[in-house]
Amino acid sequence: MISDRLTGGEDRRGRWGEVWYAWTRPQTIAMLFLGFAAGLPILLIFSSLSLWLREAGVDRAAVTYFSWAALAYSFKFVWAPLVDKLPLPVLTNMLGRRRAWLLLAQLMVITAICWMALINPADSEQALTVMALAAVLLGFSSATQDIVIDAYRIEIVEAKLQAMLSAAYTAGYRIGMVVAGAGALFLAQALGSTSDTYEYQAWMWTYLTMAGVMGVGVITTLLIREPEGKPGESRYLHKTSDYLRFLLLFALMVVGLISSYSITQPVTEALQEALSGGIFAAFIANVLHLLLAIVGALFTGYLSSLFGVTRREILGETYISPVLEFFNRYGLRIALFLLLLVGFYRVSDIVLGVIANLFYQDMGFSKNEIAAVTKTFGLLMSIVGSFLGGMLTIRFGVIAILFVGALLSAATNLLFLLLASSGHDIVLLTIVIAADNISGGLAVAAFIAFLSSLTNISFTAMQYAIFSSLMTLFPKLLGGYSGSMVEAIDYEGFFILTTLMGLPVLLLVWYAGRLLKQDEPTDAD
Repeated sequence: MISDRLTGGEDRRGRWGEVWYAWTRPQTIAMLFLGFAAGLPILLIFSSLSLWLREAGVDRAAVTYFSWAALAYSFKFVWAPLVDKLPLPVLTNMLGRRRAWLLLAQLMVITAICWMALINPADSEQALTVMALAAVLLGFSSATQDIVIDAYRIEIVEAKLQAMLSAAYTAGYRIGMVVAGAGALFLAQALGSTSDTYEYQAWMWTYLTMAGVMGVGVITTLLIREPEGKPGESRYLHKTSDYLRFLLLFALMVVGLISSYSITQPVTEALQEALSGGIFAAFIANVLHLLLAIVGALFTGYLSSLFGVTRREILGETYISPVLEFFNRYGLRIALFLLLLVGFYRVSDIVLGVIANLFYQDMGFSKNEIAAVTKTFGLLMSIVGSFLGGMLTIRFGVIAILFVGALLSAATNLLFLLLASSGHDIVLLTIVIAADNISGGLAVAAFIAFLSSLTNISFTAMQYAIFSSLMTLFPKLLGGYSGSMVEAIDYEGFFILTTLMGLPVLLLVWYAGRLLKQDEPTDAD
C-alpha cells in the first residue's frame, strides 16, 4: 500500500535483513555508478565554476547568478515526455528505450563540459556570455540524464527496494560531486591556478579531465540491462507522422516557453519596481516571470492541438494524464499539500550550498583545504548519511526519516554561524562539514524514496520529473540571490535566514504524515 511505503507500515518494520538483501542486488551497484554520473556535472555548474569565475575576476553577484544555468533541472517536465515516448533512431533498437536516452544524454554532458573547457571567461564579456550558454547546455544535458536515471531506478526494482536504491544513488551522486568538486579544485591548483594567480590552462585541463571521467557513466549504461516491459509507450504513437508531430509539439512548447519569457520581461521588471526593488521583490518578480513562461508553453501546446498541428490525444496523454492521475490518486487537498512539501523540502540546503565555497574562501581557507575537508571528508560523511537514511527508511518509514532529515538540515545551518565568527579554523570546519553532510545525506536519501513512492509507473519519467523539478525550482531561484543576501545582511544573518527557511518544512512533513494516514489513496500500482 502507498501509505505503508510512506509512513512505515508494520509489514516493513524490523526487517533489517532487507537491507543486506537490497545491497546484494546488481541494480543497487549499477545505481551507485549512475548516481556518480548524475552527480559529476552539477558542481561544474555550481561551486567549481564559481571558483573558476571568481579567480578569473568575475564579481561575486555575477558568479552566483550562474547558478541559474542549472534551472533546466527545474523544467525537466517540459521535455520528460519526449524521453518517455520518443524512440531514438538506431540507439533504441540497440539499447532499449531507457538506455538509448541515457547514452545520448551522457554524450551531450561530455560535449558541454568540453565546450566550457575551451572558453576563458576572463577574455571578455562576450566570452562570459558564451560560458553561460555552455553552462546552460550542461544543465539541460545533465537534467535529461537525471530524467532517465530516475525513471530507470523506479522501473528496475520493486517498491520495497527503492529506499536502498535511493541511498546507493545518493552515495554515487555525492562521489560524483566530490570528484567534480574536490577533484577539480585539487587539479586546478596543482596545475597552477590559485586565488592570487589565475591560470586559464589549469581550468581548461581540469574540465577536460572531468569530461573524460564521465566515461564511467557511459560504460555503466552499456553494461546494465533495460527494465522489463515497455514503460512510457503511447497508444497514439505508431506512425512516423505521429512521432514527427510529437517532436513538433515539443519544439513549439519550447518556443512558447522562450517567447513567453521574453515577452513578459517588461511586466516582471515593472512589478519589481512597484515592489520597491530589493531581493524579495526580485524573487517575487522572477517567480512570476517563470510561471508566465510555463503558462505560455502550455498555451502553445493547446493552440497547436486546436489548429491540428498535433493531435489532442497526444497532448492529453503526454502532459495532462500524468497530472490528472496524481490528483485523482490522492485527491486535490492531499495532492496540493504533497506538492507544497516537495517544493520546499530542500530550500535551506540548496540556498546555502550555492555560496558555500565562496564563504570558505572568504574565511581564508585554501582550495586544497576546501577540497580536503568540504569535498573529500564531506563525501565520506554524506555516504554515511545516505546509507543511514536508506536503512532507517526501511526500518521506520519515509515520513519519519523525512522529518528527522529536515530537522537536522535546518539545525546544522546554525553551525556555520560559529565558523563565520571563528574564521580560519580547520577543526571547526571539519565538525561543521561532518554534521552538515551526514544530515544532508540522510535527508536526501529519504526524500528520493519519498518522491519515488509518489510516482505511478505508468507515468514514471513525467511524474518524477515534475516532482524533482518542483523540488529545485524555488530553492534555486532563491540561491541565485544568495550573493546579494550576504552583501546585504552578512554571512551571520544569511545563515540564520537559511535556518529559519527550514522550520516551516518540519510542519509540512508532520502534517503530510497525518494526511497520508487519514486519507489513504487507491494504490495505482
